Amino acid sequence: MKVLLGMSGGVDSSVSAMLLKEKGYDVIGCTMILYEEEKKAVEDARKVCETLGIPHYTLNLKKEFNCCVIEKFINEYKEARTPNPCVDCNKKMKFGLFYEKARKLGCDYIATGHYARIEFSKKYNQYVLRKSKEEKKDQTYFLYNIPKEELAHIIFPLQEYENKEKIRNLAEKKELDVAKKKDSQEICFIKDNDYKKFLLENIKEKPKEGNIVLKTGEILGKHKGLINYTIGQRKGIGISYLYPLYVIDLDCNKNEVIVGKEEELYQKTLLAKELNFQVKVEDEFECFAKIRYRSKEAKAVVRRKNEEIEVEFTEPQRAITKGQSVVFYDKEGIVLGGGVIS
Repeated sequence: MKVLLGMSGGVDSSVSAMLLKEKGYDVIGCTMILYEEEKKAVEDARKVCETLGIPHYTLNLKKEFNCCVIEKFINEYKEARTPNPCVDCNKKMKFGLFYEKARKLGCDYIATGHYARIEFSKKYNQYVLRKSKEEKKDQTYFLYNIPKEELAHIIFPLQEYENKEKIRNLAEKKELDVAKKKDSQEICFIKDNDYKKFLLENIKEKPKEGNIVLKTGEILGKHKGLINYTIGQRKGIGISYLYPLYVIDLDCNKNEVIVGKEEELYQKTLLAKELNFQVKVEDEFECFAKIRYRSKEAKAVVRRKNEEIEVEFTEPQRAITKGQSVVFYDKEGIVLGGGVIS
C-alpha cells in the first residue's frame, strides 16, 4: 500500500516515516513548501529519507497557503477576531490539497506526524478521529475539519505512543539527525511568534487609535489599535482603575476595546458557524466541548439553529473568543465535530 507522508523536517514526521516503512508500506516523503523560510526543514526531511531509503519530494503550495491561511489570518484580525491558522492549514493544505495530490499519485493513504488516533468505531459504524494517548500533545482540536470521508485514508503512525520521549528515543536508535531537534513554534509563518509585529508589517491599513470603554460606555482612555488586544488580556491595557481591568470584548464597528472585571469574561453560551461534523449527530446533543487548544473540555449541550449552532455549557467558560474554534468530543474522546465561534 502506497503512503504519501507529510514531512516537516521534525522528529515526529521523521519517526512516522520510519514506522511506516517498518510496517511494510511503500512510503513517499513529501515536504510542503508553504512560506519562505523552509530550506532547513526541506534539507532535514531529505536527509531522513536518504537514511531510510525512501524517495523525497517537495510540493510548492506557497501561493495557496498565502491565500487560504495567511490572508485569512490578517483579515480576521482586521475584523477584531482571533483566528486559528493551524485549523485552516489542516483543512485547506494538509488534508485538502495534500490529500488531492496523494490521490492523483495513486496513493492509498496520506500520513502525518500528528498526535491523534484514527480507528474504526462500532458505535458510529465508521472510522473516527480520537484523542491521542499522549494527552499533553493531543492535536485533535486542530483536526476537526477533516472531512469524515477522508478518515479511512489517513494514517497517524504515532497514535500508539504515549509520550514524546519514546518518539525521540526511536529517532536516536535509528541515528536520525533530527532526534534532538526542538519542536516547531506555534505559528509556523510568524518568526518568534510575534504576531503583532507580523500584522503591523502586513496590514496595509495601519491600526487606528480608539477608545477603551466600560460596558456602560464610560471612556477610560485610548487604545493603540484593535489588533494589539485579545479577549481575556490584562497586561498592556495601560489604565489604572478601581479594580483590575480585562479585555472583555472588541467592537470593530465602533473601534472600541471594552474592558471590565474578570467575572465579566465568563459566559455559558456561544454561537458557532463554518461547521464540520465527523459523525452523525442529533439536532440537540450532549458532549464535552473545548473552546481553545490549551483549555479543558467542559460539559455542554449543542443545538442546531439553521446554519449555525448554539453551545450551552454547564459551567461558565472564561474568555470565549470569536474566531477560535469550538470542538466537540464524546465521553470516549472521539471527535464529533466543531465550528468557528461567531
